[in-house]
Amino acid sequence: MPYYIQRGNIPPKRHTQFKKSDGSLYSEQLFSTEGFSNDYALLYHYHPPTQIIKTDAAVNVTPVIAEEKMLHHRCFETFNIKPVPDFLESRKPLLVNRDCMVTVAAPEKSMENYFYKNADADELLFIHEGNGILHTQYGDLYFQYGDYIVIPRGTIYQISFQNNSNRLLIVESFSPIRFPKKYVSKNGQLLEHSPYTERDLKVPEFKEPVDAKGDFLIQTKKQGMLYGVHYAHHPFDVIGWDGCCYPYILSIHDFEPITGRVHQPPPIHLTFEANNFVICSFVPRLYDYHPLAIPAPYNHSNIDSDEVLYYVDGDFMSRKNVSRGMITLHPAGIPHGPHPGAVEKSIGKKETRELAVMVDTFHPLQLTETAINIENKGYVMSWAE
Repeated sequence: MPYYIQRGNIPPKRHTQFKKSDGSLYSEQLFSTEGFSNDYALLYHYHPPTQIIKTDAAVNVTPVIAEEKMLHHRCFETFNIKPVPDFLESRKPLLVNRDCMVTVAAPEKSMENYFYKNADADELLFIHEGNGILHTQYGDLYFQYGDYIVIPRGTIYQISFQNNSNRLLIVESFSPIRFPKKYVSKNGQLLEHSPYTERDLKVPEFKEPVDAKGDFLIQTKKQGMLYGVHYAHHPFDVIGWDGCCYPYILSIHDFEPITGRVHQPPPIHLTFEANNFVICSFVPRLYDYHPLAIPAPYNHSNIDSDEVLYYVDGDFMSRKNVSRGMITLHPAGIPHGPHPGAVEKSIGKKETRELAVMVDTFHPLQLTETAINIENKGYVMSWAE
């Protein structure tokens, strides 16, 4: 997780009296992960964050699974999903398993009348199109094209978009999303061989607390249900906080690629990891420089994992007919590799300008009805052309 930071006003010692100017106490809140056994933050509110005034009837938002088991390559054209005004309604789950959910969204409007909290999962929002501000208890994060926004579960947030043209790839993780262990020292610092460092991270810009009383709706997702929970005070009434658990941004454009004399395996693209899946970044880079190198990736069998690739921008030497926002799914159990002719065509190439996000899962993914509706049915036969 990110390094320790401190923002606003906090008492000199945790779990002690911290008084307002009128002598009353600020309300301390521990925001912890994995029980009390991992990263945490302490937030200090004007008012107790427990004052619920009413709740709405729950709405079932569990994805409808259309296909539980399969063994052939799939392709989905996510830009065929039409934009809708509301952020939550725009979120369309495509691929699901016990560890994560891969979702796309095309919201047209900012979140104005409610806040959102995912009580089930950490969220990683990849910004494919659009820019704006993520407002949280911790402060504001200004995002733009190419940003990964990592949001710990339980974080209350509200998004303001600058315009109505927005495309997001969202990965929900039912375990904490973390920096890869191989890039982190025993004391938590990103190591010299890591493709990004703490300098590349954007952390929340602290804002003055909002001390307001009223009816504040926090749409909260828990176990596939969406609960409308109304609080008596604005959730961003935080006077100060500190710790190592907070939302942050890493831009895919700040990921420094690792190259070699011959073709390097996918783990060199590793960016984040969680239980039983990883997230990788494919970015512009120089190709292999052995005199007999073949820049195109070799054929390989997914023995243990399903491979999901989300195409962002650029030219993809190993694939034909790639479109922006396209998702390919190569399931465990059958080999895949470059399309016919791609290997020979790649020889002598010096660099690639591709930009893509990969999710590799170690349990099989299931397809939702939305995924089936946007599937490119001919993809499975594209290697036979």
